[in-house]
Amino acid sequence: MSIPSLDELHAMGAAQQPTYLDPVARDDAVSKLRRMPPLVFAGECDHLRDKLAAVARGEAFVLQGGDCAETFDGDTADNVRNKLRVLLSMAVVLTYAARVPVVKVGRLAGQYAKPRSSDLETREGVTLPAYRGDAVNGFEFTPEARAHDPYRLVDVYNASAATLNLARAFVTGGYADLRQMHAWNTDFVRTSPVGERYEQVGAEIDRALAFMEACGVDPDEFHTVDFHSSHEALILEYEQAMTRIDSRTELPYDVSAHFVWIGERTRQLDGAHVELLSKIANPIGVKLGPTTTPDDAIALYEKLNPDRIPGKVTFITRFGAGKIRDLLPNLVEKVTAAGIEVAWVCDPMHGNTFETENGYKSREFDDIIDEVRGFFEVHRALGTWPGGLHVELTGDDVTECVGGGAALSAADLSHRYETLCDPRLNRAQSLELAFLVAEMLSHRG
Repeated sequence: MSIPSLDELHAMGAAQQPTYLDPVARDDAVSKLRRMPPLVFAGECDHLRDKLAAVARGEAFVLQGGDCAETFDGDTADNVRNKLRVLLSMAVVLTYAARVPVVKVGRLAGQYAKPRSSDLETREGVTLPAYRGDAVNGFEFTPEARAHDPYRLVDVYNASAATLNLARAFVTGGYADLRQMHAWNTDFVRTSPVGERYEQVGAEIDRALAFMEACGVDPDEFHTVDFHSSHEALILEYEQAMTRIDSRTELPYDVSAHFVWIGERTRQLDGAHVELLSKIANPIGVKLGPTTTPDDAIALYEKLNPDRIPGKVTFITRFGAGKIRDLLPNLVEKVTAAGIEVAWVCDPMHGNTFETENGYKSREFDDIIDEVRGFFEVHRALGTWPGGLHVELTGDDVTECVGGGAALSAADLSHRYETLCDPRLNRAQSLELAFLVAEMLSHRG
């Protein structure tokens, strides 16, 4: 299968792309990327695809989470460790409640670009290009920082390699050992409203582990975890340059991540993003918003996975709490009736964003929970499997989403509002979400 060229992709009228004013610099940056080693291996992508096939069959649950947009300044050991810690902690809670494997996927090691609703931003009469993530330009509001720089894509590769290297070291080097569960979260247990419940789960797991150890059972799975990287496949120069032919299978893989997804703004059936991702063997996701018709979803699936390979396509729905119960049933029903077995994942973040009176972009924790609850209700009513959760979160104690156990108000947002794009759940809110989803999973019958 041939990989479409950049010129062919751009001829399709690709949406949400940077404007590179120097074509020589762009070509030089792309040629540098083409010479870089893979960030992930094809066999790892196949392994994840098999796991997502189990999700589609109702035998596993996927937890995908991380930053709205990673930043080069944020690529520190502490930040990577904190994000992993909250994801692994959430996965433990979900696994214990659901009694099914939880597939762990990070929104990290590549999530440096964001689509924007406007190309421009105006402040105090000055208009400059909008910030599109560190992959494209800088956040500082100056003409120099906001210029679209193709060499930032090489920086994305280097930052992703460093992040992935750290993540691999953490999950295989003892940090992900189940016995570390209390060590990860001692401060959380002490200070969070749901800390006591987390402590109870931890104590039950400890007792189960002690029993198994006494019986001489100590599998490797208790000491390490499989962890996979993902990001939105947005910037074509980066994704196309990182698409390589696998020597084992002669198939193209996007070796920038194990899993890549197409966003709500770039899922045009005849568009460049769908065209490129239809050619790769990685498992891929598609974000589906409230304007998606069943025919849209079926056509996208057929284009992206004509051979109907299990686990190849995941549908990530993002309707908003007020719309999910009305719009999701028809979509799921008709996709299922078309004989399509797909992993259904809920993104309860992107349909629930609003601006507070004091000018912060935020999300209400109760809305996030309500969308997840609606997602579960719809699948339960239809007899289909609510396959997973896709959330924007951080391992830090930021104040970006209102509500939750700590009852953050709009006035609290100024304390630690650190995101450069969309508001994220903090660690306490993320673990609270995990408990609430765990309850939904445990009552799925």
